[in-house]
Amino acid sequence: MLQAIMLIPFLHLLNQYIFKKISEKHDFFSANLMNKLFYYHLIFAGIYYTYAFFNPSDSKRYFRVPGKEGKTWDGFLETGTSFIDFISYPFINFFGFSYEMMMLLFSWIGFMGFVYAYLFFKENIAINIKIFKKIDFLVLILFLPNMHFWTASLGKGAPIFLGLMLFAYALRKPKNRIISLSLGSLLVFAIRPHMFLLLAGAGMLSIFINKNQISLKQKAIFVGAITGVLLLFHKQILEVVNLGNSQNLIADFLSFTENRAKDLDNATSGVPMTDYSIIEKFFTFWFRPLFFDAPGILGVIVSIENFIYLLLFGKLFKKSFFGFLKTAPGHVKLSLILFFTTSFAMTFVMSNLGIILRQKSMIMYFLFFVIYYFLAYEKDTVFRLKQEVTGRKPLARAA
Repeated sequence: MLQAIMLIPFLHLLNQYIFKKISEKHDFFSANLMNKLFYYHLIFAGIYYTYAFFNPSDSKRYFRVPGKEGKTWDGFLETGTSFIDFISYPFINFFGFSYEMMMLLFSWIGFMGFVYAYLFFKENIAINIKIFKKIDFLVLILFLPNMHFWTASLGKGAPIFLGLMLFAYALRKPKNRIISLSLGSLLVFAIRPHMFLLLAGAGMLSIFINKNQISLKQKAIFVGAITGVLLLFHKQILEVVNLGNSQNLIADFLSFTENRAKDLDNATSGVPMTDYSIIEKFFTFWFRPLFFDAPGILGVIVSIENFIYLLLFGKLFKKSFFGFLKTAPGHVKLSLILFFTTSFAMTFVMSNLGIILRQKSMIMYFLFFVIYYFLAYEKDTVFRLKQEVTGRKPLARAA
């Protein structure tokens, strides 16, 4: 424990170096806000560590397995769970990291996901938005508790969240951010290949939707690259759902999802997703547990956050939203497509509220981005209408 505490000043100094480099590229970047967010995130690292001390936790397995003798570092270089072991192996075996130090290290990786989420939002949306009259929208979503809890421990949650946010950040200038784009894609593919499939599919779909915003040559290069990667690694992707040797992908996938959902149905916090309509499935995945089915005091806390999700989602129920989507930039459409396609896929295999809470934390920021961009668009539109009458300068347009 003492070693982990001594690691905190080092991570703080590392953060300052990273923040300095980011500030040189983005004048809007707030190191002060990110420092506050870092120590807020550390609180949840402590909360998760305490939780894992008294309850079963995958983090214990992720520390135990790489430390076993008889398997070399490269022996863990596989997709899925083994890739987390691959990342952990040198720290445990070469640098002697303890369990607490590994928990802190992965918590820092999760925090870096929030840094790139901040960059993703702030770079693309120049307008500050107040939600519920007084609360800054971006600050609110950056400090949501559930998002931090599942990204503050040794496991898949932290690195895949970082991978997704790196990918999202790189979308603005993919040619100039090839490292961020490649690293983000690699992390997502290596940890959850099926998530990479959804990411690639959403990317290709958004390209064809944006007819005039991307040149035909760029479309061909992107589609060709993604198709090549999918063909090269299709077996690894399909093996995640035990379909590597399938002769009928659709039938076998439906069978897998049905069996998986039934298994999770029998869990302590299981819900009968197999009996729900598609609307009920989506509602359960996005917004439950709510107060009527909250399991204990922690469930009440989670319900408050889910209720905030529900209120934010309600901001999209306007006629103007559909007009906005027609002219929205590619990364807005990609975020919405990715959110819905991932939600659709997960609703067929998720029937446990605990697992749902963990899994949806990966994709909720894509929904928040769409909501934030839409509210900025509305605010800008209203201000421009007033500007035509008063002659005042318009707000900075959302990028």
